[in-house]
Amino acid sequence: MPGYIRWRESGAVYFFTVVTYRRRRILTSECARSCLREAISHVRSQRPFENLAFVLLPDHLHCIWALPEGDDDFPTRWRLIKSRFTRRYLHRGGRSVEVSSGAEKERRRGVWQGRYWEHCIRDERDLERHRDYIHLNPVHHGYVEKPEDWAWSSFHRYVREGWLDAEWPGVAMPELPDVPE
Repeated sequence: MPGYIRWRESGAVYFFTVVTYRRRRILTSECARSCLREAISHVRSQRPFENLAFVLLPDHLHCIWALPEGDDDFPTRWRLIKSRFTRRYLHRGGRSVEVSSGAEKERRRGVWQGRYWEHCIRDERDLERHRDYIHLNPVHHGYVEKPEDWAWSSFHRYVREGWLDAEWPGVAMPELPDVPE
């Protein structure tokens, strides 16, 4: 996508979708979860952000971040997270797959898709819709029948903190325009 420009707003809240290369189902393995947790923690210590909601599925993740005031640099954070994860994952025995010669020239490995999808949250209702989308995503993909049955989701924190009732959710998956599955 030549000339692609991401919408960046200082101190904003963003929804992200990040996908593995060729939709490989690697992210919920113990090794990948550990590598991802470490990569996110390391990057957050260098470049703070608040992780408001999160779900980890085998081939992709969704999350909502709040960036600090005066900071709009989520692209660097994702680059650092993805590269640190990749190095650790491959070092611990994870595997990459062959990439195109163009991707190889860019020094990409066959672990993550080169890009990710982001959406700048507009208001409280938009935040709620994206949060609900995140927490219902494992149900939507048929991994579980109820959000509480999926281990790798911020849903459990929301219930523990009293932000959502354990009997949540609503009746249907929120419709979000243009969110990649």
